[in-house]
Amino acid sequence: MKTILRTLLLAGCVAVAASCGSKKTAGNQLVADEAIPVHVAKAFTTNVPVSQTYSSTVQAFAVNNIAPQSSSRIQRINVDVGDFVAKGQILAEMDKVQLNQAKLKMVNDSTEYSRVRSLYEEGGVSKSDLDAMKLAYDVSRSSYQNLLENSILRSPISGVVTARNYDRGDMYSMGNPIYVVEQITPVKLLVGISENDYTKIKKGDVVSISADALPGKTFSGRINKIYPTMSSNSHTVNVEILYQNTERALRPGMYAKVKVDFAMNNSVCIPDEAVVKQQGSGVKLVYLYNSSDNTVSSRAVTLGTRFGDSYEIIEGLSEGDEIVTVGSANVKDGSKVKVVE
Repeated sequence: MKTILRTLLLAGCVAVAASCGSKKTAGNQLVADEAIPVHVAKAFTTNVPVSQTYSSTVQAFAVNNIAPQSSSRIQRINVDVGDFVAKGQILAEMDKVQLNQAKLKMVNDSTEYSRVRSLYEEGGVSKSDLDAMKLAYDVSRSSYQNLLENSILRSPISGVVTARNYDRGDMYSMGNPIYVVEQITPVKLLVGISENDYTKIKKGDVVSISADALPGKTFSGRINKIYPTMSSNSHTVNVEILYQNTERALRPGMYAKVKVDFAMNNSVCIPDEAVVKQQGSGVKLVYLYNSSDNTVSSRAVTLGTRFGDSYEIIEGLSEGDEIVTVGSANVKDGSKVKVVE
C-alpha cells in the first residue's frame, strides 16, 4: 500500500511538472521542464537464504492393512471410512468358534500341567512327563493367543480409516484387507536433493511446506531422514520431511511444495521496484543516479533470489550504488531527474 501511495504521489508530481513547471520562450512557445521526479535508494548488503523448492506429495506416516490370518466370517464391524481410531481400538470381530475351542483346550492343558507338576514334586511322574505336559500347555496357549489376535482385530496405530472392503456377515477371503488405517499425525513428504546440495543439509533442519489445496498457508516441517544411497540415474538422494500435522490440515495425496534453505549468502540487494524488465529480451535493468549532473544511466543486472520486497543482485551493482526506485519506468538513459523524498 505504501508503494502504491508513493507511486500515485509521483504520478501527481509528473502531472504538475508538465502543467505548471513549463516556461514561455521569446517566441511565446511552451518548453516543458525536463526534470523527472524520482525516488532513489542505495544498494545494500544483507544475508539472503540460498534455497530450492521441490515438488512432492503428502504421505501418511504409516499405513496398516487390517485383516485376520485366515479365512473367517465377519461377525461385527465397528468403524467406517473417515473415522479416527486410537491405537488398540477394536475395529472388527470375526467368528469365535475356533477361538472358544482353543480357549477350552488351553484351560484344560493348564489344569493338567498343574496336576502333573504336583505329581512330579511328590515323585509320582518323571521329569520327561512334566516337560511333555508343559510343552502341550505352551502350544495351546500360543495357539489361543494367535486366534485371539485374529478374531478381535485392533488398530496397531492411531489414525484414520481410509478403506473398508467388507460388511458384517461377509466371509473374509484372504483378498483385500478388511480395513486400511493411515497415521496422518504426523505426515511425511519425500524430496530428491541433488548430490551437489545434500552435504548442505542435516537431520533436524527446518523446511517450509505449502499445498496447492491450501493457498496462502505454509507449514514448518523438519528433515527426519536422509537416505543412505543416491539414485545412479538422477544423482539425487531421497530426504524424508516430517510435519506433525496436529490440526490435520495436510492429507495424504495432496500435491505440495517443499522449500529447503541450504545456506545464507551476504549479497548486494535492491528494492524490487527498481528493476525494469525489457519487453521481449529478458534483460533486467536498473537506472543509476548521477548526483553530479542529476541524470540517470541504465545498467543491466543479474537477479538472484527474490525475498520480501527486495531482489538479490548476482552481478551488476556494488554496495552503495544509488539507483532509481519509484519512477524508474518513466526514465531512460540520460534523463534529467529531480530526487524527491
